Amino acid sequence: MEINIYMIVTAVISLLFLIVLFLYLKKKDENSYLHETIQTLDEKLTSIEEEKESLEDINNDLSIQNAVLQSKYEQESAASQEKLKLLQNAKDELSREFKNLSNQIFEDKSKQFSSLNKEQLELLLKPFREQITNFSKEAREQFEVELKERHLLKNELGHLKAMNEQLAQEALNLTKALKSENKTQGNWGEMVLANILEQSGLREGVEYELQATLKSDEGKTYRPDVIIHMPQERDIVIDSKVSLAAYERFVNEDDPTLKTKYLKEHIASISSHIKELSAKKYEKLEGVNTLDFVLMFMPIEGAFLLALEHDGEFFKQAYENNILVVSPSTLLVTLRTIEHIWRTQRQEEHAQKIAKEAEGMYEKLVGFVEELQKVGTHLGRAQESYDTALNRLQSGRGNVIRRAENIVKLGLRPKKELPLKSDADDES
Repeated sequence: MEINIYMIVTAVISLLFLIVLFLYLKKKDENSYLHETIQTLDEKLTSIEEEKESLEDINNDLSIQNAVLQSKYEQESAASQEKLKLLQNAKDELSREFKNLSNQIFEDKSKQFSSLNKEQLELLLKPFREQITNFSKEAREQFEVELKERHLLKNELGHLKAMNEQLAQEALNLTKALKSENKTQGNWGEMVLANILEQSGLREGVEYELQATLKSDEGKTYRPDVIIHMPQERDIVIDSKVSLAAYERFVNEDDPTLKTKYLKEHIASISSHIKELSAKKYEKLEGVNTLDFVLMFMPIEGAFLLALEHDGEFFKQAYENNILVVSPSTLLVTLRTIEHIWRTQRQEEHAQKIAKEAEGMYEKLVGFVEELQKVGTHLGRAQESYDTALNRLQSGRGNVIRRAENIVKLGLRPKKELPLKSDADDES
């Protein structure tokens, strides 16, 4: 029993010793960690104090600069105030002098005018009288001109009246087209498109085609309204089949609620046509080498601007589907740009042809000159041969001409005489 108690006491003492040892070691580690933390904080404190001293130096420098600038500002402000004061005094002085001078001039002129005699007054009024006479003459001439212009204006008003009636008829046709079926609207849009094509300067059958028949890979037939040909064998397709019935209802409606409804229908109609046009895949049709986009033509500028003003997304939607929505004004600008490109292309082609023709002509000229030089050489050689033969014929002792002449001297009676005479001396 005593042994057990002894063992228990021993175990308790050992346990206490271990606990004390553990606490001692833990305390030692904590002291070491605290010592390192204190050292780190001391270093940070030192750095902060150095930074503080640096900031204090900067602050002192800035304070000095601020004081200098403040002093300079006060000096310049005082100088400016002094200058303003001097300018104000000078202005007041000039005003007084100007006022006195004006009064003096007025008094002098009054005295001079009162001292004028009748003859001087007549001389003074003579130019005025001449001006009145000239004015009367000009007034009569102006009246005659205005009378002629009135007559011309009357004629112009007649033309304007006729034009107004024509515009009214066209507006009536437009209203009928808008109120009619989509086919009629399409025909009217094609008519507007044809007028724009005519104004663009492009030539039908050359730079553009109307209602050309194209086929897809599946054999389906398409007839785009217009195919614009561009240089380098590229094409642009124009489609004008846009329904504007909702736009007509919007324009003629006064009820705000219904106008909003028709506006939405108008934009929806445009979006629907964009999808239909995109589905046709004109760029994949046989017989046409289109660019990556198609022009969707809206024949009424107001319908285009209305949709663009209230919902610009349809324009973005069209672009994402490789379609550009154009109005009469933007289409005309586009077509005239294409016409300018064609004109420039033709000018370049003509310049190239001229250069080619000039090159060919120059080469022919070189060949002609070379051949002409050969002819000259041959002519020179022929002349030399001729001179040699002629010399042999009529020169030298016993030449042929001399012998023929001797035969004649011996009694021969020829019917003709030789045109050449011998150059040789008589034989001894």
